Amino acid sequence: MKNALLQNNIPYSVLIEDVQKMIDTNIVNNKKMKAVSLETYDYTQYHPMNEIYDWMEQIGEKNNDLVTKLYLGSTYEHRPIYYFKIGWPSEKKKKIMFMDCGFHAREWISVAFCQWFIKELVSTHNTNAILGKVLKEFDFYIVPVFNIDGYIYTWTTQRLWRKNRAPFENGTCYGVDLNRNFDAQWCTIGASRNCSSNTFCGPSAESEPETKALAGLIGRIKSDILFYLTMHSYGKMILLPYGYKDDVSKDHELMMSVATKANAKMKEKHNNEYAVGPSASVIGYYDSGSSGDWATDIGIKFSYTFELRDNGTYGFQLPADQIKPTCEETTTAIMSMVEYVHDNYLENSAVAVTAVWLNMFITILCLYYTVIH
Repeated sequence: MKNALLQNNIPYSVLIEDVQKMIDTNIVNNKKMKAVSLETYDYTQYHPMNEIYDWMEQIGEKNNDLVTKLYLGSTYEHRPIYYFKIGWPSEKKKKIMFMDCGFHAREWISVAFCQWFIKELVSTHNTNAILGKVLKEFDFYIVPVFNIDGYIYTWTTQRLWRKNRAPFENGTCYGVDLNRNFDAQWCTIGASRNCSSNTFCGPSAESEPETKALAGLIGRIKSDILFYLTMHSYGKMILLPYGYKDDVSKDHELMMSVATKANAKMKEKHNNEYAVGPSASVIGYYDSGSSGDWATDIGIKFSYTFELRDNGTYGFQLPADQIKPTCEETTTAIMSMVEYVHDNYLENSAVAVTAVWLNMFITILCLYYTVIH
């Protein structure tokens, strides 16, 4: 059209240089303008990342006495990764239950669960006596979406994408499996050095900005972290270390006891029972470089990898009508772990009370023998 006008000496002026760009920009802006309200936010539906970002902002603002939204780091495509610190302010150093969701982009139920669980924490702490006490002496650190670039890609381009979106070999292949990129026997077994593979471990341990950011935060506060929970799908399993070998962790028996009780509580909710045990034996294959194994290797006492519903009927494309029961039963399991914290790690826990009475008894006994003799 422009050339035709020039050839015929017809005067013209350009009002819009790139009409398609304007259309695309307006579409993006309209999506961003879609209002997200906490009062009407539907936790039984999957949400695209722009809505989740809005939700993060509002959940932090509305509950700023209990919730702090913090910057974790940046993705390869320069999107911010946030995490929430949830707990009542305290001058005392507090222990931590750390949780992350959305490691693998296609595992949408994981992301939905983190949002659900945060909603439960902020909406039930006033009515749940145990949770109310725990939040005074314990903090929850929660990363709602870890692999943001990959998650967005599953909404726009390829629903079953797993990895992040870092390019390799001049852009002929993309993505690192972030759960093979941690420094836990990195790339020794159950991982691939082929960048086209779904289990590509990356060029080195913690090579990815996402992995580096998470490992950096956890590494700085590891002495305060009691529980590390990483939420995945699918398979209905609660996995304990290790994935890269047949050996179990030094706290295995205690970890099994806590997980078995959590599983029993979960079954009471919707009669769904998960398999519980060491990753390599339960899944039936080895993997290295996982965050769950790495957390144990750096000294975190309780490290669990949850594989949520289902058993393969829908796989990674779990229907939205299963979000609510999945989140309800998983919340029940984790609240069982919270009860364990309440009973064993708070200042007024049964263990602490027993220790106080035992000390008093020993003191009285020593005084008695001193008087008698």
